[in-house]
Amino acid sequence: AASGFVLAVLVATPMALLLGHQPLLRKGIGPLVSALQVLPSIAWVPAAIILFGLSDATIYTVLLLGAIPSIINGLLGGMDLMPPAYRALSQVLGANRLQHLWHVELPAALPGYVSGLRQGWAFAWRSLMAAELIAVGGALAPGVGSLLQRGRDLADLPLVILVIVVILLVGVLIELACFAPVERKLLRDRGMRRTGENNG
Repeated sequence: AASGFVLAVLVATPMALLLGHQPLLRKGIGPLVSALQVLPSIAWVPAAIILFGLSDATIYTVLLLGAIPSIINGLLGGMDLMPPAYRALSQVLGANRLQHLWHVELPAALPGYVSGLRQGWAFAWRSLMAAELIAVGGALAPGVGSLLQRGRDLADLPLVILVIVVILLVGVLIELACFAPVERKLLRDRGMRRTGENNG
């Protein structure tokens, strides 16, 4: 899950930057990215099995196709919310395109990007479970999804419930350890707070 998510970030980030700076390309591909985001990940499993068999490539393919669209849309959304004055200010200060991207555009888009990463991880985790329910094989050790499938095959309700609890715990731990602290720091650095938090 972790290696697949990192790979999804490395693929999705430059794609989002490209779409964000090429309006015609975004107009043509943007709706497809949004459509892929709402497509259930399990729909990719049969095609991936036909292409790659019961292998690690099948699991990674489903994971990537589940995570990449959310990360792209998150970064694009953050870029869209950047005030136009930032670009004009960069030009006045003499920043070139790369400097503007690194020092102005990406920091301004960071809240949307983090939201996209959070959603991308959620889709990656669910996609992994969906793939492991069907595609058991390859060099990877049997995962949580395949253990869930085994519990179903054996009609072992305690095992199924235990695996569901583990899946939920992993999601909660990743949220508390990774995304929540980053979001709090972003909001604090921008003088904001989460909805529902009081000043005390």
